[in-house]
Amino acid sequence: MSLPVIDFDERYRAISARDTRFDGQFVTAVRSTGIYCRPSCPARTPKPENVTFYPTSAAAHEAGYRACKRCLPEAAPGSPAWDIRGDTAARAMRLIADGVVEREGVPGLASRLGYSSRHLTRLLAAELGAGPLALARAHRAHTARMLLVGTDMPVSDVAFSAGFASIRQGNETIREVFGLTPGELRARRRRDAAADPTPGAIDLVLPYRGPFDAAGVFAWMAARAVPGIETVAPNSFARHLRLAGGPAWFEVRQDASSRLRLRASVTQLGDLAPLVATVRRIFDLDADPLAVDDALSAHPELAPLVARTPGIRVPGSADPHEMLIRAMIGQQITVVAARTALTALADALGERTPHPVPDGTGEPGLLFPTMSAIAAHGAEVLRGPAARIRAIVGAAAALADGTLTLTVGDDGVQQRSALLAMPGIGPWTADYVRMRVLGDPDILLPGDVALRAGAAASGLPGDPGPLTDWAERVAPWRSYLSAHLWRAAPVRPARTKTTKKETP
Repeated sequence: MSLPVIDFDERYRAISARDTRFDGQFVTAVRSTGIYCRPSCPARTPKPENVTFYPTSAAAHEAGYRACKRCLPEAAPGSPAWDIRGDTAARAMRLIADGVVEREGVPGLASRLGYSSRHLTRLLAAELGAGPLALARAHRAHTARMLLVGTDMPVSDVAFSAGFASIRQGNETIREVFGLTPGELRARRRRDAAADPTPGAIDLVLPYRGPFDAAGVFAWMAARAVPGIETVAPNSFARHLRLAGGPAWFEVRQDASSRLRLRASVTQLGDLAPLVATVRRIFDLDADPLAVDDALSAHPELAPLVARTPGIRVPGSADPHEMLIRAMIGQQITVVAARTALTALADALGERTPHPVPDGTGEPGLLFPTMSAIAAHGAEVLRGPAARIRAIVGAAAALADGTLTLTVGDDGVQQRSALLAMPGIGPWTADYVRMRVLGDPDILLPGDVALRAGAAASGLPGDPGPLTDWAERVAPWRSYLSAHLWRAAPVRPARTKTTKKETP
């Protein structure tokens, strides 16, 4: 399978085969029924002359279609296109999922993207078939459906958690989009959904495209977990984080059926939808692993790596600002040393939360220090070369006062340039942040010693120049190549002092 899918005939073949790989990448609107479906819908395949394909459910809504009650297209994993693409439409979709329209309105979204509201609306309507308000409305409907069928939250809490301004607005939108009342939609809920009516708390299943290397993701998290902030087990990851409405906590665990379940608690209901979007980015759940695996395994040198770890993921970040500080602290030192430094920083400057650490002790959890706290007191806590400490404190100060912006909706090229302009930030750090914050699937880090060791062990060039040249053949999946090469790196004995650059 190749991406993106742009040809009518290819799309029609996908819906005729009920191919689940295309779920979330487009929707199929049927003129004779007035509904739209996901590609894998089990209903009878409509005639080609009755079919219109739309890139988003919002576009289908705007064209007057309602969601299929049988396949529930809103329950599909998100489109991988928003990570593969770095254009304005893709950046807008990431920011909408992050709740920017609810918090700042369309003018705030447009400002972040560098356009006027009117021009952004024209651009998105031409590209995606719907403007920012319609796209945000569709995202609210998706969130409401997810909470109605996946939790026992009261309908009123669902409406506000999804971002609706009122219960009435939520009810009307749900009826219009799904052709069902909230109560009727809830009646279709999973029988195994956990009952937790606590306001601001959820427990639901996270959809994703398989295969999924869950063990690898949890192992990655375990190696880098900061005590008090993060708690990791072989099949679960939990952490505290700061959202717009206040402190929050979540846990992702893999159950006996290999499903991923999310438990979460937030201070304000409006933070639930952005939290779910953040978790999906952290676990790279909207990736298309079959497309990645097919592309990489076409090269004989990589086929054994893909066979060994199908469905490998590139973990994202919980917070862009935190990610930059973690990356800078991890420069030129081992993962273990970086974790030690981050633990000291969190213990000294982190804030306690009302959510306890999930270890049974009842101890309150920690939030990663604010950029203001690091700017003011980081030099008192951090250890190492003075120039590096100044660079970390300077970056925190720039983030705190807005001199440097760093968000999930940044333009990748502009973000990299802004980071490289900061003292103490080189190409490795800028590209690593781009990989983790933006979910850019096409980043190679040829300066990473562990990555080069994995390349040499896999029969690829071990030197930066030749490795960079060779890797061009696997674009746009070089981030996943990097993940495989890190996994392939030989385990080295522990050393008391090193200048080796590893992945923080």
